[in-house]
Amino acid sequence: MELNDYNQKALNDIYKNAHIALQSISDLLPSVEDDDIKNHLTEEYEGYEKVIGKLSTFMAEHNVDPKDINPLKKAMLWSSIKMKTLFNNSRNQVAEMMINGTVMGINELTAMKNEGSNLDEGVLELLNELLSLEEQYEQELKKFL
Repeated sequence: MELNDYNQKALNDIYKNAHIALQSISDLLPSVEDDDIKNHLTEEYEGYEKVIGKLSTFMAEHNVDPKDINPLKKAMLWSSIKMKTLFNNSRNQVAEMMINGTVMGINELTAMKNEGSNLDEGVLELLNELLSLEEQYEQELKKFL
């Protein structure tokens, strides 16, 4: 079954949201020295990987080509993370950065959900799964502040 353009775009937006989270964690982990938050970020990474796996499978089943993050955006993300952790890579700083990114992701997904009355059931299910995961991560990260 092929999805309409609206659902394909929503699916790619969900995919990019999860992929940006993965990229952020990947860029951040080498700078993290605190074992507790490093372990938490590794668990988050694995959670996002699982969601991306489900998204990729769903997209393949519906003939939707995943669109990667713009290379310029990736470079800006990397440089922002490196600059913010250059002089302060404390667990508080890392948690704050991750919470800010997670909240941005939650806001994007919530807006998409609220606007998405025509979302395919499968797309909505994936959106809700990622939204729930990000809300859980936001709460868990607060213990590192």
